[in-house]
Amino acid sequence: MKLSKMKKKNNKVKYILISIISFTVFLIIWYMVTDVFKLVKPISLPSPVKVLESFINKFTVKRPDGSTLQAHVLSSLRIVLTGYIAGSIVGVPLGIFMAWNRKADMFIRPVFDWFRSVPGMGWIPVMILIFGINIASKAAIVFAISFVAILINSYSGIKNTNPVHMWVAQTFGASNKQLLFRVAIPSALPHIFTGLRQGLNQAWASVVAAEMIGSNRGLGYMIQMNRENSRADLIIVGMLSIGLVGTILSFVLQKFEDKYVRGRH
Repeated sequence: MKLSKMKKKNNKVKYILISIISFTVFLIIWYMVTDVFKLVKPISLPSPVKVLESFINKFTVKRPDGSTLQAHVLSSLRIVLTGYIAGSIVGVPLGIFMAWNRKADMFIRPVFDWFRSVPGMGWIPVMILIFGINIASKAAIVFAISFVAILINSYSGIKNTNPVHMWVAQTFGASNKQLLFRVAIPSALPHIFTGLRQGLNQAWASVVAAEMIGSNRGLGYMIQMNRENSRADLIIVGMLSIGLVGTILSFVLQKFEDKYVRGRH
């Protein structure tokens, strides 16, 4: 047991070191291309030093897009979490219900198959027409896109429950309710968390696209406005912020999975 824990710890340390080296090499190449050999014009691709300066300054400077970096991040985060949490609250139980109840599956599946066939960006004009250009429309777009991945994985998790486990539970007299809550759902948790991670990634992608079309604040809006102002440094700052916040949220979700999903490894 101790050897197994030590091996896991060593693998984790090794992964962190490789990640640091990989990122460092990327920054060195970027610096060489932009500042040393000047292979690209600064207006097209600024150096990492310039991007770092812009990143720090953006915490206090509102120009040219009207808000500080933290204001843009909080605006996007509010929309993402509202739509994503709603998508999770609906997607997980509905996916479980469809997988567990054959009649419900037959009734809901045709509508859901149509719903998921609509491209994510296809929801943007519809939601804007229904809710207007506000937080509700963007949260609804995030919901529509993240909900699909969450439901599909929840459904698959229940459907892939080991039939031997079900048979053993039935042999010991488990009721239908006990089969669902004590066998099927615990078994499906890895799939459910996979869907939650996919939904979270898609939520970020969708909110950025929605903010580019209709918004006055948010990371997508920040990127769009600085594209029009030819501020490549702030465009990259926006992109890095999206990646950083998304990584932090994924890390938090991973910790929940590690804590509550038994037998994950």
